[in-house]
Amino acid sequence: MRVQKLSLLAIAVAAGLSVTACQGDDSGSSGTSDSPSAGDSASQNSGTQGSAGASTGHEAVNGGQVAGGGSGACQTSQLGFSTSGGMAEGTLIVNLKNTGSAACTLHGFPGADLKGKDGTVSADRSKLSAPQVSVQPGEETRFTLHYPPNDSGGTGATFTSLVVTPPDETHSFTLPVSINVPVTDGSGSGITVDPVGTGK
Repeated sequence: MRVQKLSLLAIAVAAGLSVTACQGDDSGSSGTSDSPSAGDSASQNSGTQGSAGASTGHEAVNGGQVAGGGSGACQTSQLGFSTSGGMAEGTLIVNLKNTGSAACTLHGFPGADLKGKDGTVSADRSKLSAPQVSVQPGEETRFTLHYPPNDSGGTGATFTSLVVTPPDETHSFTLPVSINVPVTDGSGSGITVDPVGTGK
């Protein structure tokens, strides 16, 4: 009997502790579960906002669209390319037209590579500073390519393609050109490119 009473007492004590522990857990868990859940919900909301922001930023970069009328970087796919003669001999104007539906920006030097049967030459950057250029849909901006005219009397080097890579882009566009420069002695081609947004 004494063993049974002790066993019953032990069970009662254990049950009491278990109830107390459960109540402690419940109150603790309701306290923690409510606030974390609010926190979780807040963090989910902020996560959603962050993700929406990231998505907007992504759309901005890809399509030049940003909520609130801002603009992202112009992509090669939303630009139309053309060339025209410069004001001086040995200059070529490259026009970049925004063919997209939203404004976009260009800032910096483009990549400019001349190609032809005589090889490929990459233009060096000029010393001009690069402005921040915003291009509205249907509008255009430009940059100038400078090259030494071939007045040497020799055949020189002829280039028939100009590969243009807009600033902050990895995709290029190839334009047909006809540029003839004197053959250099290895001291540099003398071909330079100005930043986008400069040139007339």
